[in-house]
Amino acid sequence: MPIITTIVVLGVLLLISAVRVLREYERGVIFRLGRLIGAKGPGLFFLIPFIDRMVKVSLRTVVMDVPPQDVITRDNVSVQVNAVVYFRVINPETAVVEVENYLYATSQLSQTTLRSIVGQVELDDLLAKREKINKELQRIIDLHSDPWGIKVSLVEIKHIDLPIEMKRAMARQAEAERERRSKIINAEGEYQAAEKLMEAAKIISQYPVALQLRFLQTLTEVASENNSTTIFPVPVDLFKPFLEKK
Repeated sequence: MPIITTIVVLGVLLLISAVRVLREYERGVIFRLGRLIGAKGPGLFFLIPFIDRMVKVSLRTVVMDVPPQDVITRDNVSVQVNAVVYFRVINPETAVVEVENYLYATSQLSQTTLRSIVGQVELDDLLAKREKINKELQRIIDLHSDPWGIKVSLVEIKHIDLPIEMKRAMARQAEAERERRSKIINAEGEYQAAEKLMEAAKIISQYPVALQLRFLQTLTEVASENNSTTIFPVPVDLFKPFLEKK
């Protein structure tokens, strides 16, 4: 009886070790005596104990942070740039066989590509054309990781850390630019006002009575201010006879 019990227990243990259950997003890459026989899953399947070995691979999208990289841009500005990479395994067999550790390999590839691409652009382009740089990073990383059975869907630059001196210089530049625009807008306003005044002067010169109407309108505006000062416009023509007598 003890022998039979032992055999039954061993049989149950072997059966339990042979049963594998994988989730919907998981695949099991099976090696039989060291030889690749394929990927299985999801669901229930069996392995041959002591002969088959399984490597579990997740097919979900992996969000990987690229640590800050010290980069010198094309115009010799030292910056720190970090990014985030979104990728997933589309061929689990290749991801296990072709590269030792596809997560580590993708991380190193992302870091070197980030340094290479950022070093080829100027600081202004790095700040203003981030979307274009993101697409170029995604294209290059996806191209080199494709033989590993990995698909890179998105790469985004998260933060660009500038030196304090550069931040101050950019702040002074932005302030000078705003002041320049302010002066241009003010000058354009003066120019347009001068044009309108010139047109008004031409109309008043053709119709002198318009000047008297303007005087009356000025009196109305002054009287609405609730003050004790009253201005009466006196035409110069009233003093003309006195001037001629002299």
